[in-house]
Amino acid sequence: MKQIENKTILVTGGAGFIGSNLCEHLLKHNNKVRCLDNFSTGRMENIEHLFANPNFELIGGDIRNPEDCAKACENVEYVLHEAALGSVPRSIIDPATSTNVNISGFVNMLVAAKDAKVKRFIYAASSSTYGDSEALPKVEQTIGKPLSPYAITKYVNELYADIFYRTYGLNTIGLRYFNVFGRKQDPNGAYAAVIPKFVIQLMQHESPIINGDGEYSRDYTYIDNVIQMNVLAMATENPDALNTVYNTAFGERTTLNELMASLKKQLAVFDPAIATIATTYGPNRAGDIPHSLASIDKAKNLLGYNPQFSIQQGLEEAVSWYWKHLREVKV
Repeated sequence: MKQIENKTILVTGGAGFIGSNLCEHLLKHNNKVRCLDNFSTGRMENIEHLFANPNFELIGGDIRNPEDCAKACENVEYVLHEAALGSVPRSIIDPATSTNVNISGFVNMLVAAKDAKVKRFIYAASSSTYGDSEALPKVEQTIGKPLSPYAITKYVNELYADIFYRTYGLNTIGLRYFNVFGRKQDPNGAYAAVIPKFVIQLMQHESPIINGDGEYSRDYTYIDNVIQMNVLAMATENPDALNTVYNTAFGERTTLNELMASLKKQLAVFDPAIATIATTYGPNRAGDIPHSLASIDKAKNLLGYNPQFSIQQGLEEAVSWYWKHLREVKV
């Protein structure tokens, strides 16, 4: 895989799940990494082991504050913008805050990047942008109407990124993440992602709750595939690859029932009793689409993307990590 080395890179939301993994990877390849985070959802424990590295810098700040954004972008070559308020349900409960962070904060970062003359601005877009489009697989140029405030904010990000390129010449790349999972993903809280949430419930011998009948499907994407896409987006020298958006996924879909069966099987290696835990089914969740599957042809053709981890390979890695790091909460 192509690498990026000896660069100065800002990772916003760098103490979060995806951001902290990016920081770690980039430091291993001799880059100078600056992390901007306000720790609303990011966690200090994700990055505290990086403080000993002289190439790592933490700025405690908020993307809703233009001064923080300007300070973070000083003398930076690349911006990886991961900071956002995630979760469809959260955005439905509190659309104003999601809009303030995800749109106003995003524009603040674009302005700061433009003023600092960064080489490239790469940002976390979302598969939620496909909205009510029923077409499968999802291809970048065909989207539907958004189904949640969160989806609207992520679509508006793409529109703003395009305008900043057309108006100011700021080169951008948007990565539409599809259900990212892996090490460091927080299993706790009301808006925890489904995989770590199911894992911690199974480890505690609780019956996980699946929304709906379990036949909704997703293109679950392991964190290392996401890291690969961010690196390729920075490293590409192909002008045709810039100022557009890419699906960031593996290119296969898995139902919630299949996901649950895989998690039970892999966790049962450590604790055989987990194999017998029953699954509970509840109502469908507002704002959820039934099926999601990405075409990754565009990323393969223009960026040379070649995802290394299938969902099964990723689950093996993730389950092992969770078992090792979350044993203290196991009952």
